[in-house]
Amino acid sequence: MERLRKYGFVAGFLVVPITLYSVFVISPYIQAFQLSLTSWNGYSSIVRYVGLDNFGRLFDDEVFWQALRNHGIMLLVLPIVTIVIALFLSFLLNLGGGPRGAGMRGVWGSKFYRVVFFFPQVLAVAVVGVLFQAVYRPDADGVLNGVLAVFGAAPVGWLTEPSLALWSIIAVMVWQGVGFYVVLFSAGMAAIPKDYFEAAALDGAGRVRLFFSITLPLLRDTVQVGWIYLGIAAFDGFALVQVLAGDKGEPDGATTILPVTIYKTAFAYNKVGYASAMGVALFFLTVTFAVLTLRTTRRERVEL
Repeated sequence: MERLRKYGFVAGFLVVPITLYSVFVISPYIQAFQLSLTSWNGYSSIVRYVGLDNFGRLFDDEVFWQALRNHGIMLLVLPIVTIVIALFLSFLLNLGGGPRGAGMRGVWGSKFYRVVFFFPQVLAVAVVGVLFQAVYRPDADGVLNGVLAVFGAAPVGWLTEPSLALWSIIAVMVWQGVGFYVVLFSAGMAAIPKDYFEAAALDGAGRVRLFFSITLPLLRDTVQVGWIYLGIAAFDGFALVQVLAGDKGEPDGATTILPVTIYKTAFAYNKVGYASAMGVALFFLTVTFAVLTLRTTRRERVEL
């Protein structure tokens, strides 16, 4: 009876959040799967089921494949660059100052730098996009082109050159996201016993050896989480691309990504069923990436 009362008490607290999650998360997923099997245009009262035809059309859709290629580049570059920069900065902020007394310390002013690095994370994505519109302006009034003009270089079309547009957007994503991972990795480093570093330092280990032999192996689980988060971010980028490059994938499809394509297909072309099929494909791509990352990076847990 006591156990029944305890479980009833717990269940009472879970009813509301589970209900809200089911209504606002699970239900839209189910509806998207259902709509992907139709040719619904978004406003007609008649819903015609077409089976898997929408998914068959994806294989012949060049825009879909262009978006996948761009996501592949983002998936390769964004996690690697962001994690490398964040690990480097985190190590400097926590252990870069070397030994002090009975422990290790970060560089001078590390608390201030943490705030500075994290600041872009608190800005809305739309605000970041507007900010970098000024940075990437194609004339001499742009921040980057203004710097180039000082050295006599010609202005560069950071968002209008097909070879530069996607890389410019990835750079913004790295700039905005690196602060969060600096904080995440700093928290992981703070959990590592300082005795490990002190013992290695007494044995003559330098900072590079400390990082690769102690810090990085013990941060593996945290880096794994960061890699998954960044991989999911690489499949998104909707707001940033929409603000910086618009919804046409210009120039020449260089900034075409699936979330923007899904939005345009549904609300500009009124092909909600086909857009839902793209959304389902994006969902499974994201889940597959997360599962494969967890499987390939799994190892025995290291007890500290």
